[in-house]
Amino acid sequence: MSVTLDLSRVAPAEKQTGADAAKPPVNLSGLTRPQLIAALTESGVVEHGKAKMRATQVFRWIHHRGVTDFAQMSDVAKETRARLAETFTIARPEVVERQVSKDGTRKWLIRMAPGIEVETVYIPSVGRVGALCVSSQVGCTLNCSFCHTGTQPLVRNLTAAEIVAQVQIAKDDLAEWPSDKEDRLLSNIVFMGMGEPLYNLGQVSDAIEIISDNEGIGISRRRITVSTSGVVPMLGKLGETTQAMLAISLHATNDPLRDELVPLNKKYPIAQLMDGIRAYPGLSNARRVTFEYVMLKGVNDSPDEARALVKLIKGIPAKINLIPFNPWPGSQYECSDWGAIETFAAILNKAGYSSPIRTPRGRDILAACGQLKSESEKVRASALRKLSMAAMAGMLEEEDDAA
Repeated sequence: MSVTLDLSRVAPAEKQTGADAAKPPVNLSGLTRPQLIAALTESGVVEHGKAKMRATQVFRWIHHRGVTDFAQMSDVAKETRARLAETFTIARPEVVERQVSKDGTRKWLIRMAPGIEVETVYIPSVGRVGALCVSSQVGCTLNCSFCHTGTQPLVRNLTAAEIVAQVQIAKDDLAEWPSDKEDRLLSNIVFMGMGEPLYNLGQVSDAIEIISDNEGIGISRRRITVSTSGVVPMLGKLGETTQAMLAISLHATNDPLRDELVPLNKKYPIAQLMDGIRAYPGLSNARRVTFEYVMLKGVNDSPDEARALVKLIKGIPAKINLIPFNPWPGSQYECSDWGAIETFAAILNKAGYSSPIRTPRGRDILAACGQLKSESEKVRASALRKLSMAAMAGMLEEEDDAA
């Protein structure tokens, strides 16, 4: 499901009044190729017979070359470029802050609109060469008790253009244009930043279609992972529409504890979640589900919990990412002792499950798993609480099985 677009021809500035004058131009960066064809024809910028060809040219300039100005599209007629600029935009949102960790992790605070800010993180040496953790919402409503992001109220869903913009900004900073560079530093995309992707599935699906298109950014769907806290009714649709890899923010093996850690569990308890995972389209040994399990001292890190986890996921092609808890101001939890984490991992390994212990990255810039929280919330918390809408996930890196 996509946002309905007003693609009528934009009138000259002096004729625009009222609501029409305030309506921002459509950002072509957020349109799939079929949507782009429709936008060009319905706006009157391109005649129907040339729309497919012209859409391919424009799409490649935006997503393969990374241009931000229609005037740079040298194989598009000058008159058409002018009409595109009058009607649409391909501008990037504002990068408010850029931070680089001592371990090479990069974090950008991106302002999509006044009061609408998200954080996006690039993690080097993850996946094939590096992963980008993108956000799908501004804020979160699931209130997972261990997650810093979960303390920020949800403001709104991000559009496909705003999701894709996070990838474009990372590629700008990494000098990743054109997209087919042999020495690319960005190989994987993980929807594990701010927000619950399955509560914004229409825009997430469109963004994945754009990001994975071989005429553009060209990141394989097998290198794109979507993490959910367990919105069970949407799991099937996620697999059918995106063919993305699935990650589950699990963190507990029984309902009472998961109710506390991941409150969404009260709506979709563990048994229901496991049934949904087993039915996920395309699930196989080649396309395993990733279970994310944050290690909390004295809470969920005992050998008994490890054995319960083995029993819980029996028969599911899976790996388990063990995530040392990343502290944040005001948190009630502590990270498990390293010995406890290693013992937990050994039990999982003995049962035949890959269970890498995630090396914390970007802690010094609050870019590690569960630490994302936009400056807009810090500065305007009371105002943002009035704007709540829907959901959550957490932040994690993806270890690419297809490498």
